[in-house]
Amino acid sequence: MVGLPGDWSGDCWRGNERLSPIVMQLRSPNQLPACTTRLPTRSIYPRGGGSPYNRNRMTPPGGALGSRGRYPRLGPRWQVVALAPRNTRVTRERRKNCQRRKAAMLARFRSVALVCGILASGMTVAAPAVAAESPVGNKTPEFRLQDPDGKTHSLADLKDAKLVVVLFMGNECPLARLYAPRLNKMVAEYADRGVAFVAINSNVQDTPEEIAEYVREHAITFPVLKDPENIVADAFEAVRTPEVFLLDASRVVRYHGRIDGQYVPGLQKTSNPRADLREAIDELLAGKEVSEPEVEAVGCFIGRVPTPTEGKVTYSRQIARIFQNRCVECHREGEIGPFNLTSYDEAVGWGETIREVVDQGRMPPWFADPKIGHFINDARLSDEEKRQISAWVDAGCPEGDPADLPEPRQFVEGWNIPEPDLVLDMRDEPFHVPAEGVIDYKHFVVDPGFTEDRWMVACEARPGNRQVVHHILVFLQTPDGQNELLRGSLLAAYAPGSPPRRTDPGMAKHIPAGSKIVFQMHYTTNGKPQDDMSTLGLKFCDASEVKQKVESGFAINFAFAIPPGKADHTITGRHHFKEDRLLLSLTPHMHMRGKSFKYTAEFPDGRREVLLDVPEWDFNWQIDYILAEPILMPAGSKLDCEAHYDNSPENPTNPDPTRWVRFGEQTWDEMMIGWFTAATLPNDAELSQAKTSDTTVE
Repeated sequence: MVGLPGDWSGDCWRGNERLSPIVMQLRSPNQLPACTTRLPTRSIYPRGGGSPYNRNRMTPPGGALGSRGRYPRLGPRWQVVALAPRNTRVTRERRKNCQRRKAAMLARFRSVALVCGILASGMTVAAPAVAAESPVGNKTPEFRLQDPDGKTHSLADLKDAKLVVVLFMGNECPLARLYAPRLNKMVAEYADRGVAFVAINSNVQDTPEEIAEYVREHAITFPVLKDPENIVADAFEAVRTPEVFLLDASRVVRYHGRIDGQYVPGLQKTSNPRADLREAIDELLAGKEVSEPEVEAVGCFIGRVPTPTEGKVTYSRQIARIFQNRCVECHREGEIGPFNLTSYDEAVGWGETIREVVDQGRMPPWFADPKIGHFINDARLSDEEKRQISAWVDAGCPEGDPADLPEPRQFVEGWNIPEPDLVLDMRDEPFHVPAEGVIDYKHFVVDPGFTEDRWMVACEARPGNRQVVHHILVFLQTPDGQNELLRGSLLAAYAPGSPPRRTDPGMAKHIPAGSKIVFQMHYTTNGKPQDDMSTLGLKFCDASEVKQKVESGFAINFAFAIPPGKADHTITGRHHFKEDRLLLSLTPHMHMRGKSFKYTAEFPDGRREVLLDVPEWDFNWQIDYILAEPILMPAGSKLDCEAHYDNSPENPTNPDPTRWVRFGEQTWDEMMIGWFTAATLPNDAELSQAKTSDTTVE
């Protein structure tokens, strides 16, 4: 940034467009740091990208500097700290610091074996020693920015505050949204103790109107300011959202990093993690040094204004096609993806974050070993697609020629299966999901009033509110009242990105008369109170059309106990096939201590074949792995499942490493279930009487 001492401010312009008020801090020549760009005296102008004048010229269009009231005339004793172009308008040293911090974070993330998360990841690092690139100990620059209502705020306005919390946030970053209620509570708690809070949104993709909506939705009680050209983010060397800078009375950074350790991307910890920001505030208010001044922030990369260069890879020519084929199923309006990737204006600010999650293999979500099996819903990017995304980000995310854009992908409005014959609500009234906290699994039983047997050819579990529905499992509860889990009667499932269940022609699932429907709902909070009314759609056929019966089964183990602190505990289960079956899909299920899961078929001739290997389990994604070709399991075959669990403190998703863990339906318990769907062979006799094969725990 550039500026005059004191409270003087000027305007930042692009051509004839006023961008935002910024404070210009100038120093006399002997005060300028060695890395500062020195311009001729009497010259001051923002050199932002997109300006119509040549950056190598010293005079903007319309006359000499200082003319037309836009550029202040300066005395000859002042020199200027110039703004670097657009995304790099910090001094060379600050720019290198940002790059070093980003590279260091990525290197640490890649070394973490367990990676969680919808958008940034990695184990947080807390160390009393401050890294060389840390901003701790630096005096912060003055800034003057506007809130969505047009009111101007500056750091100088907070001169009476003992401490100031400067928080970089983003509208759509999942972690930033989760922390909104907690930050509101902290603002109220510390208001009488001289602590001020201010948030800055530097994302190019977040408009002032969208920020205003975010403030209203989350009832934010502190100022949220728009940093339109990420000038302030560059001055602070901020990288992530959410990222905190705690300033003392002299406006020196005394703590930098995360808010606390409650959230790992994609996970809310049930334990009591360290409240880093709160502890730093309390220590400073008590006159102490901050015990841990630097704790790495996790979250999304700030969507900086890009500096596109000419490149072979552009959004219009290649990247839009990749996003349409691989991403927009979830990353579009109204779906589970936290941000939209259907247009360049939305996608450009997410370039760095997209590259990170792609490089780390977290997006698109697919966890099967690629060397084993073939699945029709394989969501992986090809090596060439990954290379193109990386090249696009390296080039500054160029848009290219919009004429090269593909035709927009069309999505089915409403049901993805044929129009259902029966639609069931999960209950009589919506379920209320609070803004934060851990919610137990919910079970809702619905009686559809089946007076005769039905044959189902398609079903779709539809979340009423995709922002908070983690997954849905729908079971049949047959008239005998036997526990639906023990029968293996999984009817339908929903998880983000998973397709609805639809049988091939001639196949159908049998639903006995008198059966009830059980919705098992898993909700996650997102920082805003929500309501949900999920539904189930069922499509039936006539019994005369059925040639093959579709069944649900599993290999399961109820009788286990995982010792406290054990890093690798193995649990196995086996399913015996008494009749010939065609295996259609595999769906492993564990909870937060899950580590890996493997399905192995043992055929009657003694041959063994691994059908699915998930070497890194992620509880956030309940994927139904649909086989590209059905696998014949002759009578006498066995389906072995082997699951590994990590109950150690090193597992960042572990709710409590000190307790013995047994079978249970809540996330702090564990499960070992190897679900599958299979079909009888064509024209099997007595279709309505066919039973699922035995399951044996060994």
